[in-house]
Amino acid sequence: MEKATETQLRWVVLGMTFLATVINYLDRQTLSVMAPVLLDQFHISAGTYSQIIFAFMLAYTIMNGISGPLLDRLGSRIGYSLTIAFWSAAEVLTAAATGALSLGIFRFLLGMGEAGNYPAGVKVIGEWFPPRERSLASGIFNSGAAIGAMLAPPLLAWAAITFGWRASFIIVGLCGFVWMVVWLVVYRNPPLNPAEPDLPPPPVMSLVRDRFVWQFTLSKVFADPVWYFYTFWFPQYLKVGHGFTLVQIGKIGWIPFATAGIGNLAGGFLTMLILRIGVSDQTARRVSVLVFSACMVVAFPAAMVSSATLSIALISVATFGYSGALANVLALPRDVFPKNAVASIWGLASMGSGFGGMVFSLATGWLVDHYSFRPVFMLFGTLPVIAAILIWTLPRVRAGATDSLAATA
Repeated sequence: MEKATETQLRWVVLGMTFLATVINYLDRQTLSVMAPVLLDQFHISAGTYSQIIFAFMLAYTIMNGISGPLLDRLGSRIGYSLTIAFWSAAEVLTAAATGALSLGIFRFLLGMGEAGNYPAGVKVIGEWFPPRERSLASGIFNSGAAIGAMLAPPLLAWAAITFGWRASFIIVGLCGFVWMVVWLVVYRNPPLNPAEPDLPPPPVMSLVRDRFVWQFTLSKVFADPVWYFYTFWFPQYLKVGHGFTLVQIGKIGWIPFATAGIGNLAGGFLTMLILRIGVSDQTARRVSVLVFSACMVVAFPAAMVSSATLSIALISVATFGYSGALANVLALPRDVFPKNAVASIWGLASMGSGFGGMVFSLATGWLVDHYSFRPVFMLFGTLPVIAAILIWTLPRVRAGATDSLAATA
């Protein structure tokens, strides 16, 4: 009976990480959905908008290096609560923005808080789920990003039209505080695994020097800016590239994120199918990453076709591929490292993600202002290939680890 209760609780806990990620992306997407309105109201250019995104990514990058080790020390219950409270407060404050500068400041604060979501979620999955279920669990957790991004255009467009854009930030921000209360009530630590004692987290510098960690981090530099581009720029692309209004964006803008949600589950299920032929967990995950990364290359023609329908369809294939690949990438560190290092590793990797997001966001703004969206889509059709090669060539054993430690990981 106790074992059945633990099994039920782990799926409840996974559901909570999913909901946190939905809220995370609703918070993040509020500005991008409001961008067609706010850029006109505050007379903000594409270049200045890219600098606001840069402010978010700068905070996100810096804080990932702090939030990961901090979560390993505070634990999932308290650490996750603090991070969602911080970013929810920042989201509410954004309602007081009066121009580009204040938007940049509030988005900087949002980035500081949101940096804790992925290290916390990956840590929870590493603690609660066995190796063969981690890709599927990671896909479910990460599908919150797609669901949040999918819900954002219709919900936020409706809220802005009905109550005004400032109310949209307040409503979404308050959702995070509700989640925090429920999390504190339902969460408890998983039972200890006798084969893997609960040890203190390893020193961060020892992780930084590990080849798996720095190569994994480098892969995130090239992979995640693809997703940031679609989440931050897709509504503006629809407006500039195809003349969509805010109402039309609300009706259509969710589609690529719906396919991303499907991609998360597909990534987990493909890995489970590959495992049936007898390959290792690590090989199955890496094959899946290659398959789904290939889907992202279709971004090349997305901005070259005149049909908005075809363009959205191609973008939807690319977001499907990104999420399918990420469902497996999320589980990779736990294949090699013990649970007490997972949040720290993901925090370091997310610094690479944030750095890539900053650089390529500025590049996007410059290219759009000086040329068009076409070279931007070509860029984001190329980056996944680089990331996939880095993932495929990752070390399969932790440098200097004993066989027993590698086995328990």
